[in-house]
Amino acid sequence: MARQKKPSAAASKKTGSDARRKAAAPAAEGAPEGRVAQMRAVWKMTRENDPRLMPYVVGPAVAVLAVLVVVGVLIGQVIVFPILGVILALVTGTAIFGRRATGAVHAQLEGKPGAAAAVLQMMRGDWRMTPAVGFTRNQELVHRVIGRAGIVLVGEGASTAAIRQLIVDQKRRIGRVAPETPIHDVIVGDGEGRIAARKLQNHLMRLPRKLKKSEVNAVEARMKALGGPNVPIPKGPIPTRVPRRQMR
Repeated sequence: MARQKKPSAAASKKTGSDARRKAAAPAAEGAPEGRVAQMRAVWKMTRENDPRLMPYVVGPAVAVLAVLVVVGVLIGQVIVFPILGVILALVTGTAIFGRRATGAVHAQLEGKPGAAAAVLQMMRGDWRMTPAVGFTRNQELVHRVIGRAGIVLVGEGASTAAIRQLIVDQKRRIGRVAPETPIHDVIVGDGEGRIAARKLQNHLMRLPRKLKKSEVNAVEARMKALGGPNVPIPKGPIPTRVPRRQMR
């Protein structure tokens, strides 16, 4: 009977390398496919909520490209300006799409439990959010946000009276550890004295800046001493994962 020849060390090493390359290949190929699939999902979701998405995104992009191509032809720069036009057209289209995608997400979140927390998680800039630092059994929630404006308590839920009581309790707790820090409060929702979820981000961005970055860090450290309950916030089938690059 013939004996099987054992593979040499070099052959074993080569086989192992080939196996690792084959295993890594699907992962490398899947990465861009995953990003493309995410982009398609965001585009589809946005179009369902914004039928005018295509002309609003493509129209300005094509206009930018056309202007730069014409300028390039007139001044004799038929290569540089068209290339610049393509780049600026992509930037313009991406920026418009990002804003409309964010608007579509906010429209889907409107009126649903956890809408304020989802909007706060998508905030641009240095905002440090702790969800549900106060809550009731009826899903009235108060979230704590720390930024250059100070501390913002954001409430949401059905009962305005219950939310205001939660805010008063949180202000009392904050006053014990950071008495000189500016505190703002806002209630998200429809009705008198409330702000719609789609306007929450703009409302917070307009608040006057009172703290330096170092002071924000100090306030955050003090807030950690207070902690906060980490209750689950109902999410449901809400597409809140929009690429940050598109929302800028």
